[in-house]
Amino acid sequence: MFLSWLRPLNALFPRGFVVTDAETLRAHSGDAWFASTLPQAVVFPRKAEDVAAVLRFANRRRIPVTARGAGRGYVGGCVPKKGGIVVSFAKMNRILDINVVDGVGVVQPGVITAEFQAQARRLRLLYPPDPASMKECSLGGNVATNAGGPRCLKYGVTRNYVLGLQVALADGTLVRVGGRTLKNKSGFDLVGIFVGSEGLLGLVTEITLRLIPAPPARAALAASFKNASIAAACVQHLLREGFLPSALELADRFTLEAARRHLGSEHIPKGDAHLLVEIDGQPGSVRSEIRMLAQLLKAGGALEIMTATKEADCERLWGLRREFSASLKATGLTKLNEDICVPRSRLVDLFDFTARLQKKYGIEIASFGHAGDGNIHVNLMADLTQPGMKARTDRALDELFRQIIAWNGAITGEHGIGLAKLPWWPQAASPELRKLHVQVKRALDPRHILNPGKFV
Repeated sequence: MFLSWLRPLNALFPRGFVVTDAETLRAHSGDAWFASTLPQAVVFPRKAEDVAAVLRFANRRRIPVTARGAGRGYVGGCVPKKGGIVVSFAKMNRILDINVVDGVGVVQPGVITAEFQAQARRLRLLYPPDPASMKECSLGGNVATNAGGPRCLKYGVTRNYVLGLQVALADGTLVRVGGRTLKNKSGFDLVGIFVGSEGLLGLVTEITLRLIPAPPARAALAASFKNASIAAACVQHLLREGFLPSALELADRFTLEAARRHLGSEHIPKGDAHLLVEIDGQPGSVRSEIRMLAQLLKAGGALEIMTATKEADCERLWGLRREFSASLKATGLTKLNEDICVPRSRLVDLFDFTARLQKKYGIEIASFGHAGDGNIHVNLMADLTQPGMKARTDRALDELFRQIIAWNGAITGEHGIGLAKLPWWPQAASPELRKLHVQVKRALDPRHILNPGKFV
């Protein structure tokens, strides 16, 4: 069956664009999550017109098409669930323009996030969205999932920096939405529809991004606490006092214990909770604010406080935060990473709830993440080889997501629905909302070829 369309697909492009060897198919069958499905072909386009040609071809034949950036997603979003064609943007990886005066960057979707940030930094510009995998993930993938990161509290998520897109629609039509200006109210907000759409509505072939002046100075503060609830309460107090840090990262007991085993206890401060605060701005104001923050956290119950006002010292404090995920993996347990998001008023409640959940199901839970915006990574740490453990983790996840929804939270703050969150999508979205998603999908992809098998 597939040979009937593989030959004409190959004929559309020069040699090397369409790849069907077993190793390449395996490499494009999954992401950082557990699921995988082999495609029948992987296409490596070089320009937007190549992507459009693939979609015209696939749409006529009703062949599934799944877009793939760098494959660093955590929910199976780029798994080609129905097989067919994977369009890899690995070769569309050029920075087309960075304009200092306009504060704009134009990129192809395969550009690695950290590389774009570094180029902007050289011109004293800042692209704020900073997912943890920024050294590996692509900007196209960030757009597909509306990726965030620690700086979201002050600066916002990917959506807040996308000014315009070029998109290849399911039938191969190339369309530009948005533009290059910081303000644009011409028609519907179609940029907003495509950002976070997980490859279900179109394939992004070019991205125009907003850049802002890079703050000339930053400072960081690391504080340890007796427990996560006390640290979470300090987060609320800090914000009520009028501070707006560029990052507010919190970690709980199990996360710190794993880090002590993995990195050595001498590198980890005492206590069962860790709070990392970063501020940026002008040098004088940054030094003044970090002193006030230290006093505020000490009064709020901090056991130890370390401050840094130099770049290298700030990076040392961040080094611990960046090792949390690796430390958890080093335990040998399966890490079920849930990127839930709650209203900030529920932050203390969340840590109390996960403590109860841990006792109820006998499953270790490691929670850390972006306390400032309520986006906490709740990681169920389980030995799935134990009899009955899979059923217990499923029940614990059900209870977690039910509580998050009851608090008017979100079952995913950064990673998307993909395959991992499919079981809870009907609970998270009302029938009316799900119907609206279907109507938008039918309008843009009536033959349902784009990333089929996912939440719409």
